Amino acid sequence: MKKWIQLLPIILLIIGCKSAVTVPNEATKVEPTFAYKQQMENLEKGIYFRGNGNEPDWNLKISEKTIEFTSLMPGFEALTGNHVEPLQAMDANVKMYRVTDKLVTMIIQIMQQECINTMSGDKSAYSVRIEIAKDNNSTFISGCGNYITDSRLHDIWVLEQLNGQKVSLGDFTKELPNIEINSSTNKFMGFAGCNRMNGTIFFERGLLRFTNAITTRMFCGENNKETEFLKTLQSTTTYKVENLRLTLTNQSGNELVFRKVD
Repeated sequence: MKKWIQLLPIILLIIGCKSAVTVPNEATKVEPTFAYKQQMENLEKGIYFRGNGNEPDWNLKISEKTIEFTSLMPGFEALTGNHVEPLQAMDANVKMYRVTDKLVTMIIQIMQQECINTMSGDKSAYSVRIEIAKDNNSTFISGCGNYITDSRLHDIWVLEQLNGQKVSLGDFTKELPNIEINSSTNKFMGFAGCNRMNGTIFFERGLLRFTNAITTRMFCGENNKETEFLKTLQSTTTYKVENLRLTLTNQSGNELVFRKVD
């Protein structure tokens, strides 16, 4: 009996150690964020503009194939039409889409002007107004929206050609001009051939501009083509991504060709 009493503390200690061992939980499943789901939908469907509004809640998606409208308004819960090219105002950045879905017609106006969401306070670069006509009656709603920058631009690019001429290290100081574009923040940074540079990009469907460019002020040699490069970059209006190449052009026919490097 004494022997069992002496062994009791040891037995309790062993039991306590076993109970302290925890069974590892199964790997926690991480739910994709709302922003990530939107990004994937943009890629899959080719969505280039999104708009939304409150009171009543509504959402607008414009892709290369369709224009989709959803809302909480009775009778207008879901309207879908084929993509149409917009009409554009001559004196302002205003585009108008006219879409028909069965007996309903939508006239969508997208205007470049700051817009603030009445619920969240988020700022957007564009205001959206929509007229929905049905049975000789019209409903008017308004809200905010943004263009979705082409995700293919999101990369690091090194200059290969400048206005039809293949470039070499002899044309610049230290290294070839390169540019890193962030399509999520609409910002860019890089090397102009002699100086570091950074700035913002302005994007709409089929339109790309490099704006607010700032460079350092290093002294550059006479044969350095940085000035020509920067002038062409900042006059860019259109782009093309093809075969790991980014081609930037302007209305004068000037051209920059970059090669993807990462």
